[in-house]
Amino acid sequence: MAAEPADITLVLDFLNTLDVEDDVDALRESGTWRQWAQDRGLRAGALATGVQTRDALRAAVGDPVARQARIKAPVQIELTGAGPVLAAADAVGAVLAAAARLKVLGEWERMKICPADDCRWAFFDHSRNRSRTWCSMQVCGNREKARAWRERTAAEHSGQA
Repeated sequence: MAAEPADITLVLDFLNTLDVEDDVDALRESGTWRQWAQDRGLRAGALATGVQTRDALRAAVGDPVARQARIKAPVQIELTGAGPVLAAADAVGAVLAAAARLKVLGEWERMKICPADDCRWAFFDHSRNRSRTWCSMQVCGNREKARAWRERTAAEHSGQA
């Protein structure tokens, strides 16, 4: 069973409220946090909880700079005509419910953080064997390969002198 695109999108959008490359953080101020939540039809809740949850989720998917933490959010199971669903009171609960669904479906491991220090963008690995490393091979992957090539070339030239 495949993950719902809405769950993937919500979790990625939340993880990427931090844009390292452009130094943008939607959770830097309560106004931008409320706007982020409102744009998704959610209630924001406390800013500090949002920041702590985002950092913990980023750490859980491999961001080496993010702080791990144990987070709890009130989520209820509601029985509807379509069956049981996870229902949350606020944005943090909705994101954690989406993340829990991804984990139950075996898709959580596809959530990754780009290893480029100047990027660290969260992405969903759609590759068949789950081996994608870079958020974009054309940008970050290419940049890293070029950097490694320059380092090898410089080392080879310094060894010949």
